Amino acid sequence: MNQSAMIRPDWTPATIALMVLGFVVFWPLGLAMLAYILFGEKLKTFKKDANDTVDGMCSAFKRGGRRSNWTHRTGNVAFDDWREAELARLEEERRKLDEMREEFDTYVRELRRAKDQEEFDRFMRDRKNGGSGPIVEAH
Repeated sequence: MNQSAMIRPDWTPATIALMVLGFVVFWPLGLAMLAYILFGEKLKTFKKDANDTVDGMCSAFKRGGRRSNWTHRTGNVAFDDWREAELARLEEERRKLDEMREEFDTYVRELRRAKDQEEFDRFMRDRKNGGSGPIVEAH
């Protein structure tokens, strides 16, 4: 942490003044400033621990680890085989849909680029021919 900062979780004249001012204006502000002075250094480690915990819980839902958490065996071999086949089929469908979405996004991007290029070329032609381009009135 930058130790030259005026407002850091420590007993500095600035933090004490803010705490007193907080109590004078509205007591919860003073209490919050006191908590920051006392526990401010721990907030950084608390935030890191909380983020690590949430990241660990959510990592199961990321694209690569999705199936591994849902593939427990039931004991019925026929059902388990059918479920595995269906999950594989659905994953293949998802992959195809993702590829189609990427192709469509590329198509739309190129279509917009072509339209922009056409408008720019038209503007340059109009400008070269002596006009300043069509003037559009705002309504």
